[in-house]
Amino acid sequence: MSAYDSRPIRRSIEVEYWVIDDEGRLVEPGDLVEVAAGTEREFVEPLLEIKTTPCETTAELEAELFDRLRRVLQRADELDKGLVPLATPLTHEEIDERPSERTRIQNEVVGENFEYVRHCAGTHVHVEQQPGRAVDQFNTFVALDPALALVNSSPYFRGERLCAGARSKLYRRMGYDDVPHQGWLWRYLDDADEWDRRLERRYDEFVARAVEAGVDRRTVESSFDPESAVWTPVQFREAFGTVEWRSPDTALPSQVVRLADTLASTVDHLRTTETEVRIEGDTGRIDEEGVVLPTFDSVLDYVEAAIDEGLDSDPLRAYLDRMGFDVDAFEPLSGEFDDRGRLSTAEARNIRLRYADRLAHDVQRSRVVRGD
Repeated sequence: MSAYDSRPIRRSIEVEYWVIDDEGRLVEPGDLVEVAAGTEREFVEPLLEIKTTPCETTAELEAELFDRLRRVLQRADELDKGLVPLATPLTHEEIDERPSERTRIQNEVVGENFEYVRHCAGTHVHVEQQPGRAVDQFNTFVALDPALALVNSSPYFRGERLCAGARSKLYRRMGYDDVPHQGWLWRYLDDADEWDRRLERRYDEFVARAVEAGVDRRTVESSFDPESAVWTPVQFREAFGTVEWRSPDTALPSQVVRLADTLASTVDHLRTTETEVRIEGDTGRIDEEGVVLPTFDSVLDYVEAAIDEGLDSDPLRAYLDRMGFDVDAFEPLSGEFDDRGRLSTAEARNIRLRYADRLAHDVQRSRVVRGD
């Protein structure tokens, strides 16, 4: 094993939360953006994003994320605001965009379906690329995409029950349905050059669609580069030296940290194993004997189950277990919603208030546990 192999694998998180007032109404973050490092506005008004720096251990990642959240929540309490860890705002309330050239262009390219994307709050997990195993790492993350089911956090869209993972359905089947190469899961790679070729093709398509829609080419090219013009769930991010997984919903921070920990552990297993990563069959497994990824079509079947049924799917649970996840350690918030019919605005606001309290308690509990 090389000296590099013994170094900790850095990982980071970006997580989005809906901001509400003390009556559960969606509001702008306002001063919340100023109180902690890594805290930023998102492209729609009521979303706040909190990012960590690259961290070498799960304990370090948790400490940094929770410290930043604690600072934001303290200020939010002073302003009678809260953060909601649900992937959609639940109801059909208007979600306003913040003016920007990038968003304007996306609206032109994606069209009216971009409305679906405005209702989505998610989590991005970055894990440091491993020299010599980066393609294997990318392919493994593709195979792990069904793990989005572990943190499904909202089954509702516009007041109606949609599926276990409403956000994933909004993104993949509705938001980017007319531009599938931009937002759907991409196939396994044979080599890193193939990623570059795909990226250039998708970028050319994106620019062409924008120009066709009446956007000036120079404006498009100054607002987007090949890497920033795709929203596929698994990406090489050269600017950060990471492989990024963009599929998970926003969720309780403890759940998000646990998910990132498993991904980092999986990458550590990849770099220390001497066997090649194989792609075959429809079952898949990651264990001491090696890494076997199922065919891409099989992965898509598991992804569909993750979106439609979540952890109610026994085949999916078995798959995630074989791929190294402690499935029983996760309790997706989406599974806590009962089978009531349409949600009223008042009901949705009460639910947001309840889950804002859940997030605050999750952060406080972490402080107590680490203090012990």
